This record gives sequence, C-alpha cells and structure tokens, in this order.
Amino acid sequence: MTDEIDEAKTWLGEDVECSSCAHLDLQAQGKCRLKHACVNDRYARRIDRFFNWNPKLANSYLRHAHFEVRAIAAKHADIFVLPPLLDDPEETVRWNAARRLPKSKILRLRDDPHREVRIRIVSLLEDAELTHMMGDQDYYVRLVVARRIAPPLLSRMVDDAEAEVRRVVAQRLPAEWLLCMVNDPSATVRLEVAQRLAPDLLSALVADPDWRVRYEVASRISPAQVAQLIDDDDDFVREVARSRRSAGTELLREMPL
Repeated sequence: MTDEIDEAKTWLGEDVECSSCAHLDLQAQGKCRLKHACVNDRYARRIDRFFNWNPKLANSYLRHAHFEVRAIAAKHADIFVLPPLLDDPEETVRWNAARRLPKSKILRLRDDPHREVRIRIVSLLEDAELTHMMGDQDYYVRLVVARRIAPPLLSRMVDDAEAEVRRVVAQRLPAEWLLCMVNDPSATVRLEVAQRLAPDLLSALVADPDWRVRYEVASRISPAQVAQLIDDDDDFVREVARSRRSAGTELLREMPL
C-alpha cells in the first residue's frame, strides 16, 4: 500500500534513495517502506508512520534539519529529552514538545512569540496559570482564555478591548456581576447580558439604543415593568411588550378574588 502521492522526495526535493539510508536494515524487517513509512520522505504522514513503527529512533532525530521530522519525533521521543525543544525555532516543534511536558516546564510558553503556540498552551493550563494570559496582545488568545478560565476570574476581562472577548465574558460571568456590563459599548455584548440578567434587573436596559436588546428586555422583563416599553420606537419591541402586558392583564382578571 502507498500514499496517494506517488513519489518519494526528501524535504530538499531530491529522490529518496533506500540504498544509502542509515536504516536500510529496517526495510528487510518490514519496519519501513518507500512511499509509505520513511523518515527521509518530505510528507509528514510517512514520517509519522515511520516513528509509529520505530519509536525508539525518535530521540536521535530531535535535531534533524527538517522541522517536520523534529516535530513528529517529539511526539515519540522520551520525555526527558524534550525540554530543549521548547527553544526550537519552529512553533510546531515547540508545541509538540510542550503538550507532553509537565506544566512547570511549559509555563514560559505563555509568552511564546507565535500566537498559535500561545493559543494551544491555553488548553493545557488551569485557572491560576491562565491569569497571566488575560492581557495577551492577541485578541484570539484572550478569547480562548475567556472560554476556559473559571467564571469567577472573568471580572478582570469585562473591559477587554475586543468586543468578541467581552461577549464571551458576558456569557460566562457569574450572573450577580452582569450589571457591570449593561453599559458595554457593543450591542452584541449587551444582548448577551440581557439574555442572562434576572427579569427584575432588566429595567437597567429598557432604554438601550439597540432594538434587539430592548426586544430581549421586553420578552423577559417582569410583567410589572413591561409597560415601560409599550410605546417603544421599534414595532417589534412594542408588539411583544403590549402582548405581554395584555397577557398579564388577562391573568389578573382570571385570578380568584
């Protein structure tokens, strides 16, 4: 069986020559195969298959000139030889080493120069270790932090510069703290707040400039306060407010004296 690409080229674009390979003996043992499992091939799938078949050889390839070989070898090498790879010039190599090392070894990658490494590091860390990344220069790093960190710690991110980050904060922030976000400059954030606030607290948003927020308020606010929206400028908001007021009036009429 071969891979879909019917060629065997090295990472330098040269033909793979089994006769000059240091692992020629493995071919006879069925532990490597041209175009299928080969450490000299430029295709990652074939390199990965080679190390799957020969994991004990991974340690000797951690300094290979081709970054794909180093990165894949890092998935199979002994853990005690991986720390130097945290300084590898290629982010893929650094990440493959980091995912196997204890947290105490990888905390410095919270400041890795490559955003993809920092984004992935978030998935390996816990709350106290993530607070350092709340102020990351990249908004997407902060976004994944906001999605992962414990809700009680999110109060430090309610004023994040990026609306999408604040929207996630509004989704996960403890409900008792949501009132601090009712004046957020982004309507999408305020809408999230309106969807989670307790009905008796929604009066803080009855005059919101965005009709979508007021519509949510009119749909959920306590019946005693919905009258504030029956003359709203927006047709949809007025309709739901008047509908809820009418329903509330009918309910009162049906209640026994």
